[in-house]
Amino acid sequence: MTIEQVKQVYNAEPFQPFQMHMADGRHVSVASREFLAAAPSGRTVIVYEPDDSFHVIDLLLVTDLKVSARANGGSKRR
Repeated sequence: MTIEQVKQVYNAEPFQPFQMHMADGRHVSVASREFLAAAPSGRTVIVYEPDDSFHVIDLLLVTDLKVSARANGGSKRR
């Protein structure tokens, strides 16, 4: 996964919550824009949880982004 692919989902209007699926089978949910921060290099992101815990994600290990279903019932997968 590249930072450009993540930015496409991150910058979508309106924002839709999404999940990052990892090569090891885990997934991390991004509830809103405020919960995601990218490193200047673009290789890693930090995803914060509502309780202030966080995940440091190496984008080379992200296999898929799953965007939550939209209000009209459609979904978008990248």
